Amino acid sequence: MINTLIIDDSALARDIIRDFLEGDSSFNIIGEAADGEEGIKKILSLNPDLVTLDIEMPKKNGLEVIEAVMKETSVPIVVITSHDTVKTAYEATLRGALEFYSKDTFTASLSPEKRKEIYETLKRISGIKARKNSSFVEPVLLNLPKKRSIHAIVIASSTGGPKALSTFFSLLGDGFPLPIVIVQHNSSGFDKGFAQWLDTYTDLNVKLAEEGESLKNGNVYIAQTDKHLELRRKDGDNLFFCYNNNEPENNQKPAADVLFRTAADNLKDSVISIVLTGMGNDGALGTQKIQEMGGITLAQDEFTSLIYGMPKAAVETGCVDMVLPLEKIAGELLRLIK
Repeated sequence: MINTLIIDDSALARDIIRDFLEGDSSFNIIGEAADGEEGIKKILSLNPDLVTLDIEMPKKNGLEVIEAVMKETSVPIVVITSHDTVKTAYEATLRGALEFYSKDTFTASLSPEKRKEIYETLKRISGIKARKNSSFVEPVLLNLPKKRSIHAIVIASSTGGPKALSTFFSLLGDGFPLPIVIVQHNSSGFDKGFAQWLDTYTDLNVKLAEEGESLKNGNVYIAQTDKHLELRRKDGDNLFFCYNNNEPENNQKPAADVLFRTAADNLKDSVISIVLTGMGNDGALGTQKIQEMGGITLAQDEFTSLIYGMPKAAVETGCVDMVLPLEKIAGELLRLIK
């Protein structure tokens, strides 16, 4: 049983979250708290396996709760918040929260597939403890990337992705000369806030990818939620973005596999793909396609991944060139594009 504590100042929100969690027999609700101070006391006294946490609360807000608790214990925390606090929710992942969801997610319209995915993510998160510094981990070279001209970078990330991406961009430095396109599995409507938040960690221009927009060097493009992002060529030359409304792939929409394979089709050997931390196997088939077309493929290692699902699936295809600790990826990317 996963002993779970619910912290939210709204009684209705607590009831909705409780009802959702009790839909799976693995979760045992051991308590609730209606403000931040009460939440801190109950976390430290009840020692839960999992905490769901609101951001805007009286007495102490969610960020203050996380900071106070993480000084004492590494309890897994999941933020469940509203759209107007989305940028703060991303900031919570840097303070120690492991995942977050919009309150709008937990409605009667939630699909059985998405419900199952959230349950599985929460189960995995409930067993995660704080990671130690991983700077000593050495890269693993699986295949020797051949020298070639690179025109774009594509990245897949999910659970743990916001924190990983903020670290990646802080290490990438200024003036990166190529376009970077990211599929981060986000809750509906959280894409714009994510782009705005990530923009604070890099001097590159971070924005949502727009339909028909041409790729420009030095820009970071974020896939919008609830539709698949494709790369296409215009007049046989310029790359541009296109969205489609096809069914989810790997239970994801957008799916990194869609971005990766269209990047492979249109960029051939001049693209580098990176698969970061996350649940499931999105990005694995796309990684395979990129290597088949001559591109370079990287994946985050197990030790530095919050959840070693997506990177592991990519590695198991046999088509990943290098497995790297998170702190080494930016440096290796800079080396590869020279």
